[in-house]
Amino acid sequence: MNASRPPARAPLMSLADAMTDLLGRVEALDAIETVATFDADRRVLAQDLVSALQVPPNDNSSMDGYAVRVADVTEPGKVLRVSQRIAAGHAGSPLEPGTCARIFTGAPMPAGADAVVMQEDTIEVGGDIHAVHIQAVPEAGQWVRRAGEDVTRGAVVLAQGERLSPASLGLAASLGLAHLPVRARPRVALFSTGDELVMPGEVPPEAMKPGAIYNSNRFFLRTLLQRMGCEVSDLGIVPDRREATLAALKSAAEHHDLILTSGGVSVGEEDHIKPSVQQLGSLDLWQIGMKPGKPFAYGTVRRESGKGAACHFIGLPGNPVSSFVTFLLLVRPFLLKLQGVSAAGLLALPPATLLPAHFTVARADKRREFLRVRRNAMGGLDLFPNQSSGVLTSAVWGDGLVDNPAGTTIAHGDPVSYISFADLLA
Repeated sequence: MNASRPPARAPLMSLADAMTDLLGRVEALDAIETVATFDADRRVLAQDLVSALQVPPNDNSSMDGYAVRVADVTEPGKVLRVSQRIAAGHAGSPLEPGTCARIFTGAPMPAGADAVVMQEDTIEVGGDIHAVHIQAVPEAGQWVRRAGEDVTRGAVVLAQGERLSPASLGLAASLGLAHLPVRARPRVALFSTGDELVMPGEVPPEAMKPGAIYNSNRFFLRTLLQRMGCEVSDLGIVPDRREATLAALKSAAEHHDLILTSGGVSVGEEDHIKPSVQQLGSLDLWQIGMKPGKPFAYGTVRRESGKGAACHFIGLPGNPVSSFVTFLLLVRPFLLKLQGVSAAGLLALPPATLLPAHFTVARADKRREFLRVRRNAMGGLDLFPNQSSGVLTSAVWGDGLVDNPAGTTIAHGDPVSYISFADLLA
């Protein structure tokens, strides 16, 4: 009699397919709120901003100098009487032919003037009459900012779905907008699972029980969520018990848009997240062909109140580097889409830069691998020597990741795809 064989394992989903699947399951939050422009950094614009005016409102000088008629300065050495003085915020009179106007940066051009001669190209003429010696022949439009060259009336200056930056807040302010319509912040419930976890400050290192570790994931995940513009409810550490896990998920689902957990998503007897989510809703995505970060999970948890759609659930691995990397690669774009970032601005992975590897990877991995590296003074990349998913030092030492395809070795000098942490944390 032939011995029964265990069923073949289903192949792991690729990271690319997982990204497509994950982003296909999320829609932007409907709620819109109005916030002060001062407070709108990194918020997502809920409506197009259409300019009701032009910027600048009129032609103005981009230099300190003298406004002139080009027709009056046909050759170097021309002497023109200074007929008026125009400072920023003040309108001058029409320019008399054969004269010039002392003008300062940002001041409106007087009617009749068509160029500015910068101060360095003039010499004051002494005597009873205030005049200047024009040393260079100007061209029409020289050192003049044209009305509307920045923004034209009726133009869409900031588009719906744009994640606001300091520069875009300045642009909104230049249009006179003191408040902006933005998407509501995602409400995220965060908790960790694991009886081995201890919070820093609760137990000194010398009193830690065998097997106990400090909970590092809670600190960087909470910070990452806040940087992404989320309202975070930190639910702490949930014990490794099915009843406690179910209770935490039920409670969190009622008043949050997303539940984010770390740990407990593997297949061990003490990993209760997966069966608990399946009991309370559905588990639609589990285990990805990437390293680190294989035990990643996505699903939904029903709201017992029946109010609204089910709450999104994402379970991250317990190992800190796995949790950190999967947040950057998968949770970040998920949260951007949840906040209404437009498709044009929604990059699951920022563009990579090809840089030479100043290291070797002699053994190919079956999974797509993300190696912690940093740029060196020679323009290449150094590899952190210990790539274990538990070594958080590698993420502090490094300044980015090498995206290494499955089954690929790396020889010294090979061009590799580098993604900086700065881009992933933007």
